[in-house]
Amino acid sequence: MSTGIPAWMVSAYSSPRLAPYLRHSGGDAVRAVNLYHWNVMVSAAFYGPLHTFELALRNSLHSHLSTHFEQGDWWDRAPLDSEGQRLVRQAKARCHRSAGTDDIVTELSLGFWSSLVARRYDRDLWVPVLHRAFPGYRGPRRVLQDRLYSLRLLRNRIMHHEPIHHRHLEADHAKLYLVLSYISPEIASGIKPFDRVPEVLLVKDQMCRGDLPPSF
Repeated sequence: MSTGIPAWMVSAYSSPRLAPYLRHSGGDAVRAVNLYHWNVMVSAAFYGPLHTFELALRNSLHSHLSTHFEQGDWWDRAPLDSEGQRLVRQAKARCHRSAGTDDIVTELSLGFWSSLVARRYDRDLWVPVLHRAFPGYRGPRRVLQDRLYSLRLLRNRIMHHEPIHHRHLEADHAKLYLVLSYISPEIASGIKPFDRVPEVLLVKDQMCRGDLPPSF
């Protein structure tokens, strides 16, 4: 890859991974390198808020479902579809035979938890119980589902080291706090002092120009 991208980056990250950054930067290798590093930096900044969002979501859903079905392993009674049942089986298989309910909860993916708000569970889960997991929300289930899906896509891109620089990250950030506030305004306000996303968003242009050194 004779493009001006440092050889160590090509070796570490691969030409195919770096090519979109080079295209986005109009062939400017210096700007592409800086954009790549800024993408890592902003992804790292999002990790903390997303960590809180994912744990708060699953704990709220799990708590309400456990109460509703009167058992911690509520998935054995809940009317999960075939995909939901498959994900539960996989989570159980990843656990030691003596693992408890909390271990299985930990193994269940964000995709599983967010799918519980899908249309197919509207009458069986959303209406009787899961709307209570979002006490600050008063809108249609579909709108909440769309927001959860969008945040899951963002989370997955970050965890798989994919580009997020092209997204409307200010809107993503606001959406994350909005959904957190549906679960608990105290949680949403509690993490703000630690949140570095706003300051990282502000320095994007400076970093891409090379006015600020990369830091992640």
